[in-house]
Amino acid sequence: MKPIVLAADHGGVTLKNEIKEYFLTQGYEVQDMGIQEDESIDYPDAALHGVMEFLQGEYSFGILFCGTGIGISIAANKVDGIRCALPQNIFAATMAKEHNNANFLAFGGRIDYPEGVIPMIEAYMEATHDSAGRHGRRVAKIMAIEDLGEE
Repeated sequence: MKPIVLAADHGGVTLKNEIKEYFLTQGYEVQDMGIQEDESIDYPDAALHGVMEFLQGEYSFGILFCGTGIGISIAANKVDGIRCALPQNIFAATMAKEHNNANFLAFGGRIDYPEGVIPMIEAYMEATHDSAGRHGRRVAKIMAIEDLGEE
């Protein structure tokens, strides 16, 4: 499997470090673009570090972390080519891949999820996207929206 990109601001650094440790114990290669401790960093900056690295390399996907996951996912989705989902449960994580072909997930370090973050990530990783069907058509329409701002 290709490496995974992680990045976080101070609100998500603890969760990022837990997820990084999980991946490393599972034998995955991780490119950590985030901070390592509770030093302050703005979530748009953390998002940009993570997504720009992803776009430059051969990565499987990326995960971003901030206090809620909301701000960092909004920032990531401003970058052409990024589809960052903010799942709140296993079903949503699965659909993020199957229906939306998300290449990033975002989570909040200050959120109490009803289902664990690791099971959500595993569900996302086990899912596959059908690019030939209606979901592929819909993802193409999502990506075409990026071109509207250039007209």
